[in-house]
Amino acid sequence: MDVAIIGATGSCGRQVAAQLIERGSLAESATLHLIGHAGGQHETELWGLRADLRDAFADRSPIIEVGTDVAQTNADLVVMMAGATVTRETSDRAVLAATNRKIFAEATSDITRMSNEPTVIVQSNPVELALQMISETVPRHRILGAAAWSDSLRFRRELAADLHVTRPKVYAQMWGQHGDHLVPIWSGIQAPTVSDQRLADVIGSARHNRTLADLPAEIIAARGRALSLIESGKVVDSYQFIQQQPADIRAAIKPFFTHFTAGRTTELATAHAVVDIADMVLGGQRRAVPAQILLDGEHWGIHGVAAVSVLTSPTGWSQIVVEDIADDEQAALNRAAKAIDVANR
Repeated sequence: MDVAIIGATGSCGRQVAAQLIERGSLAESATLHLIGHAGGQHETELWGLRADLRDAFADRSPIIEVGTDVAQTNADLVVMMAGATVTRETSDRAVLAATNRKIFAEATSDITRMSNEPTVIVQSNPVELALQMISETVPRHRILGAAAWSDSLRFRRELAADLHVTRPKVYAQMWGQHGDHLVPIWSGIQAPTVSDQRLADVIGSARHNRTLADLPAEIIAARGRALSLIESGKVVDSYQFIQQQPADIRAAIKPFFTHFTAGRTTELATAHAVVDIADMVLGGQRRAVPAQILLDGEHWGIHGVAAVSVLTSPTGWSQIVVEDIADDEQAALNRAAKAIDVANR
């Protein structure tokens, strides 16, 4: 299968390209298309990126081509990474959406002109807006948002730290919106190597005197405090403040800490999640994974974009994995879907 990365010269796009090759996700006979914006620095950088990838992975590199129009490729899988990222001026999702809407429209137009019908993985932000716009031309079962997997990996990592185990030993998912309306599925957390009592104690401590209805406000307040400390030059204080928060809030706001202290963005973790999903699709794996999708009212009464658990397939996702979630989680999921719908208008 051939892969095209739209926005390949961005920090995250570069990492996706490198990680796909380093993991051996693509056969040497496959083609990796690096797609950038026509004209200017982005187009020029494509050539340098290709040269760098060839030098780094000459022993196992696929065919690498560069271009400015994904419609000129026959890629089986398109990874959408293009768009502006969060800055201090565009930390609000509405501002970011206004900035990236034109880019998403151009990408949608280009994908529409492809001669084949690709599968699309979206990681550009706001991911729900990008997915909804691209789904106007790509069948909904062929498009997934990888941000829910990013959120879930972070949630698992924070829970693992509280349980004093490694992340692979914790199963947990984040649904809802990739933003303030995250929905941690507390009722589905599993940690087979940890005693039931220990797991219950950690979850009980994290949820003590808190409700999922209050989580969006908690995320906004904690993020504001963490970023304020960073702006004041108190980076260590900001990190310590974040570490004092419950696991779900840490998972939600730590990416902002990383973004504003690491020099660029959360490129490593972001790309890692995308390549995980890409590997599932490219490898034909049927695996339950949280992802943003377009629902059509078949579950939870949601008509629109939201993150839920789906079963991956060689062409995207085949079905929604209906889990027995708690009543407050279902209510939070419905609130998240409504928030996404309002934001996407």
